[in-house]
Amino acid sequence: MIDFASSFIEGIALTFYNIFYALTNPQLWLDWTDKQSLMRFIYYGGSFEFFTAVILVFFILTAVGTYHRPVMWWSVRILEFTGNRIGRIAAWAGLLMVLQQIVIVFLQRIFRVSEISLGPTSPLGYDLFLGTTNMLFSKDLAWWAEELKFYNAIVICLCCGYTFIQGGHVRVDLFYAGITRRKKKIIDMLGSLFFMMPAMSLIWLYAWYFMWRHLITPKVSATDTLEVLLRKSRIAKWNVETIGFSPSGFDAYFLFKVLLLLFAGLMFLQAVAFFQRSFLEYREGEGSDSKYLDKDILETTIDESGPIASETGNTK
Repeated sequence: MIDFASSFIEGIALTFYNIFYALTNPQLWLDWTDKQSLMRFIYYGGSFEFFTAVILVFFILTAVGTYHRPVMWWSVRILEFTGNRIGRIAAWAGLLMVLQQIVIVFLQRIFRVSEISLGPTSPLGYDLFLGTTNMLFSKDLAWWAEELKFYNAIVICLCCGYTFIQGGHVRVDLFYAGITRRKKKIIDMLGSLFFMMPAMSLIWLYAWYFMWRHLITPKVSATDTLEVLLRKSRIAKWNVETIGFSPSGFDAYFLFKVLLLLFAGLMFLQAVAFFQRSFLEYREGEGSDSKYLDKDILETTIDESGPIASETGNTK
């Protein structure tokens, strides 16, 4: 028992030291012109030390917020603001996806254009001054068509946290609907702590190395130790994946791997915010339900035909 206690205290102290050392020496893991710095970043981004530091910060913030609840409320507001802002911006990718699909259909079916070129003299595939070569970006029409999948992935990955904050996810729980409010808050806290956070941590771990294996060579793995990665840094070089599903199709599929990582990170933060909000609402009673919640609603207006939902607004 004494050995376990001493090991536990030593682990906490080492975690504090690692956080302090990383913050005071950013050049050791952020200076990517040095290949060893890049390999340190890759190693610690999916390491046990990183997750220990994240969990320690979470517990410290929760402990402080337990005795001084405004601190936890500020944490909830910042995390929910981040999720809402990113989701509301990313949602515009849905409109861009629709507009681009319309342009592709018109250019392909009506004007028989085979590629879309963007530039000062070549908008949407038409070279206004024949023979010019100042096109900024030119891709086959199939490339633009497959890129629509990327817009869809943006909406799914970056708006998932926003939808969670807004209460838009479907919840099928036969027991949850019939229990008291306080029991619901307990279930919400346990669900965040034992299901949502571990699931997002697991996705992050797989997505982290899945992404880096398609950005650099030699390949990196979760089983690589720091010493192994530092040895690999001698021959490391950028090798960004540019392979598409078709010869002229969308060739930036590494961006999907980046989005998967962002999804896991953003949803982990919302799991923290949901745990803290559930805890605060449990402690403060019904009057704190939806406190500071920036939730989109449909405002109603009255006209001759009766109440009609007319526009979207925010409420807090």
